[in-house]
Amino acid sequence: MAQVVQRRPGAQEPESQRPTRRNLPWPIRFLDTTVGMKWAMALSGVMLIGFIVFHMIGNWKMFLGAEAINHYGEFLRELLYPILPRTVFLWIMRLGLIGAFLVHILAAYRLVVINKRARPVHYESKRQFVAVNYANRTMAVSGTIVLFYLLFHLADLTWGVGGAAGNGWQRGMPYENFVASMSRPPVAIFYIVANLLLAVHLYHGAWSMFQSLGLNSPKYNVARRYFAIGLAVLIGVGNTIMPLAAMTGIVS
Repeated sequence: MAQVVQRRPGAQEPESQRPTRRNLPWPIRFLDTTVGMKWAMALSGVMLIGFIVFHMIGNWKMFLGAEAINHYGEFLRELLYPILPRTVFLWIMRLGLIGAFLVHILAAYRLVVINKRARPVHYESKRQFVAVNYANRTMAVSGTIVLFYLLFHLADLTWGVGGAAGNGWQRGMPYENFVASMSRPPVAIFYIVANLLLAVHLYHGAWSMFQSLGLNSPKYNVARRYFAIGLAVLIGVGNTIMPLAAMTGIVS
């Protein structure tokens, strides 16, 4: 007769009976590592940088007049129509960007937590992960402000809720909505400050993502720094000239 082994309450299961990470699919195992999270943060950052740059270039059409940017907005809503219903593909892209944004935030948070657990006593050292430093320095301040800026931007210009609702917001009229919103100095100043912080955030991100992806070599460091500075200046200047133009009446 087989002997029944009873464990005391609270006793740990034998090692062979506990689930191990080997039972998880490879992508999940990889993403659960520090290297995997650095890759997730870097790749999601590339997606977000691409969106920011192309979104900014599209918005520059406001300097060509209401017809140009309103036509551009309608073009985005008609993407892949009639293969897909109107605005469906636009929402697919929006959901993809939301997913990339969440992955970016969660990976940055996890890297900061891991770094603090591994190094509970802070000390000055050059042997620190660049991606961790980037998340630690920028997520708490500029990252949080950029998140609120994004939500305010969507509410103000895309959804027409809050202050925009009482300021003449019109569905499908991006030029009129933008000019009406940015004609309010407090709103325009908030956009300007938020985009300057976004530029700082992108500088650290662009500098660190190459190392996160393993593309790190001293002979490329100068080019990496110029790329990071150039991207930050492009976004900082390119996104602030529009609210400045509306606030000062250059576009009206």
